[in-house]
Amino acid sequence: MLAKKVENALNEQVALEAFSFFQYLAMASWLDNNGFEGASKFIYNQADEEKMHMQKLFFYINDAGGFAKAPAVPQASHDFGTFAELFDKVLAHEKKVSDAIHELVNLALAEKDFTSFNFLQWYVAEQLEEENLFRTIVDKIKMVGGNTDGLYMLDKDLGTMSVKPNPPLNSDLGA
Repeated sequence: MLAKKVENALNEQVALEAFSFFQYLAMASWLDNNGFEGASKFIYNQADEEKMHMQKLFFYINDAGGFAKAPAVPQASHDFGTFAELFDKVLAHEKKVSDAIHELVNLALAEKDFTSFNFLQWYVAEQLEEENLFRTIVDKIKMVGGNTDGLYMLDKDLGTMSVKPNPPLNSDLGA
């Protein structure tokens, strides 16, 4: 059975992941409407990944004896300025999610909830990967600057990046 503090914090993370899903949908739409078809496809895939992160947490809460709650989600932003500013915002958001995951890990340890601590290690590794990915994209955007040929090639590259397979959502799958 989950400690109430851990259950509440996990439900807050569900809400953050749900917001991430909708924020990335809004970003993908902005990219699509501004001629960045490849980046739009890439961010739509990232939105799907955020949805999976949310569901994985949701199922875990119930599997661990808690009560997962569907969150109210704040309105996503729809104005991102420029291509570069949008990806700066993605990187900043991923850092915020990493901080939230680290707080969850600390709480699980403080509450001696080693099952949740173990479960959260996947998220720790995932966030390292996400931050690295978006830091690399932001660095490439800085390299090309305002060069339209460079932005065109970067957009094409983002569109061809493969989606990694998602792990099982339910903690008892594959066991």
